Amino acid sequence: MPPRNLLVDGLTLLLFLALCLGIGALGAQVTATSVGTWYADLTKPPFNPPNAVFGPVWTALYVLMAVAAWRVWRAASRDATRGPLTLFALQLAVNLGWSVVFFGLQKIGAAVATIVVLDVAVAVTTLAFRMVDRIAALLMVPYLAWIAFATVLNISIWWLNLAS
Repeated sequence: MPPRNLLVDGLTLLLFLALCLGIGALGAQVTATSVGTWYADLTKPPFNPPNAVFGPVWTALYVLMAVAAWRVWRAASRDATRGPLTLFALQLAVNLGWSVVFFGLQKIGAAVATIVVLDVAVAVTTLAFRMVDRIAALLMVPYLAWIAFATVLNISIWWLNLAS
């Protein structure tokens, strides 16, 4: 492997951070359109976290995801990383899509289907990352755990609001 270029490595890490945090910011903008109105009026399960928890948790997860993708990018040849990084980009798109479906379109049932696709996409991405860099895969585990929790929460909200 050729010597690392610290400037390129640093700039690429910043690019991954900007990408992930940018997706998070877009999702937050969509979420803000209904979190204080429509979402506030939904019946939620007792384990629903306070709204103030979501921003810090998602910010930390987006940073971990960015570092994971960066580690994969720098760990191997472009041929070896193209597939895992493509999966990473796809799961980011589905992540944003869930916010659009749940908060933007206010379609709880469709959001259940979307988040199940996200669960699979993140699991597959994590496994693909593991083939390139084990630490990158470990950095994805908190995200996978959080969206598994979010899936249970989404299903619970859907169930509790079926008659509404």
